[in-house]
Amino acid sequence: MATLSSSIPAHLPTSPSEGIRALARFGFAAKGVVYGILGALAVMAATNIDGGRTADKQQVLQTIQNMPLGRWLLGLVAFGLAGYVVWRFVQAIRDTEGKGNGAKGIATRLGYAGSALGYAALAFVAGKAAFENTTAGAGGDGDTRQTFVATLLAQPYGQWLVGAIGLFVIGVGVYQLVRAYSGSFAKHVNHSQLPAAQQRLVYRVGQLGYTARGVVWGILGYFLVQAARHANANEAEGTEGAFDFLASIGRAPLLIVALGLVAYGLYMLVRAKYPILRGV
Repeated sequence: MATLSSSIPAHLPTSPSEGIRALARFGFAAKGVVYGILGALAVMAATNIDGGRTADKQQVLQTIQNMPLGRWLLGLVAFGLAGYVVWRFVQAIRDTEGKGNGAKGIATRLGYAGSALGYAALAFVAGKAAFENTTAGAGGDGDTRQTFVATLLAQPYGQWLVGAIGLFVIGVGVYQLVRAYSGSFAKHVNHSQLPAAQQRLVYRVGQLGYTARGVVWGILGYFLVQAARHANANEAEGTEGAFDFLASIGRAPLLIVALGLVAYGLYMLVRAKYPILRGV
């Protein structure tokens, strides 16, 4: 098992402002809630509990909204996701992780910014639904995604562009798997604050979670590659499609990945409780 890091490189600042720290922790918690519910819905689908069905992140927001005090819970999730967006932009702009200005470092920091934009859209949907008391999952994100892919396909060399994006997304999935089995994800949790008996459990939960994310990202990239090959934007499916793809293989693969996403949600909650946040 990789060393569970509670140390921080000496050349990096170690005292982020309390405001940014609080926003980041709210963000991890909100992300944990979203992934936990996403995985739980997929577990219900895999085990056919209560007519469970696979879902995407916007449908997760709808599930939260349908809970008791759901509008207020959705507002808290929106606030937390906004905090995560702020933290991702801080990471990108201030280079809190010390990635540097080389090609690899810039690419990583652009990845942080891209993650921020993705969660900004989700935070906006959640916040708008909570504020206006409208349906959070109305329309889902499938139409937006497929419209975007269709627009790219209509451009010169559009199929090549969509295919390249698909390969990049597959690469993100592989990176998640590498993080899972190298243990590099563990450097973001201060394991020294956890009881010794819990440290290994938390590490294994994180491994399972990052593995599941890697599988889902890989499938999403595969969908994009197929959309490029066939010049068909409808093949660019999202998380719900990835779950359905796993279900077509068998209930066991869907259940394993679903439990992995629940594990990832739990790991994000641990990260919110015991974060290592490098300086800003």
